[in-house]
Amino acid sequence: MNTHNFRMPARRFATVGAATALAVGPAALAGAGSAHATPDQGRASAVVLRTGLDVSLLNKTVNVPLAVSLNHVEAPQSAEKTALSARLDGVDDGKPFSVLRADIADAKATVSARKAEAYTNLAHAKLHVPGLPLLSLVEVDQVTSKATCETGKKPVASSNLLGSVTALGKKVTLTAGGPTEVTVPGVGTVRLDLSKTATTSRTAAATALELKVSINPLKLNVAEVEGTLTLAEATCETPAAPPTKPAAEVKPQGEPAQEANLADTGGSSTTPYVAAGAAALLVVGAGAVTLARRRRN
Repeated sequence: MNTHNFRMPARRFATVGAATALAVGPAALAGAGSAHATPDQGRASAVVLRTGLDVSLLNKTVNVPLAVSLNHVEAPQSAEKTALSARLDGVDDGKPFSVLRADIADAKATVSARKAEAYTNLAHAKLHVPGLPLLSLVEVDQVTSKATCETGKKPVASSNLLGSVTALGKKVTLTAGGPTEVTVPGVGTVRLDLSKTATTSRTAAATALELKVSINPLKLNVAEVEGTLTLAEATCETPAAPPTKPAAEVKPQGEPAQEANLADTGGSSTTPYVAAGAAALLVVGAGAVTLARRRRN
């Protein structure tokens, strides 16, 4: 199993009679870096998991921002990642803490001259947050997202949820009509939004599942978690159309064409004038001959 670990810098805080090292600061797992594409190239990005959580420990005496990205890829620079788990060190009393485990966790982004495309696939996944080490925040059978932006065509975004979804141990039914909220007394609340898609004339974006989380187990304030999580996200931007070649100039029809036609018969544009001159000479010659005859008579 592929695993991404991240060690967060530690900051110490005092408890009654003891000191414990905790992790602080944002983390980015499997980050691909930004794609330095020109506006004409098009863009595509995909991410299996993205978190934006604030974890408060020991009655909010310590706040730990929990920012995780699993299998984040961007094109045209990077192509594909398939890490199966994301883990943080130092959050759960200094022990490694598993945020996500999955059998399949694929993210792929590609850009060509005429198409930008992103795809994510997450299967048999379990998502955990600090404070709930034994109870899964969410379990999904399979979610996928795809975004396609092709030159000359309308961008397309789609997401699919296949199989069941469980939130805080409860099996839930999600609909596209609105969010579903799951509340477990003494544990917390999870709000789930299914299959969000958006398109413009040049862009497309799809998110298979978005969660808003508020967790405070038994209201002990040992580990209070607030924030959002995104599963299976794909975005794209259409490459600009390649420049077209200018149309060849068409020569105007008229005298040149007539000249060509005359050339075909051995004449030219001066032929009418030559013919008129020859006729005049014939008339003058005929008159001179007549006058000479009269003088002889």
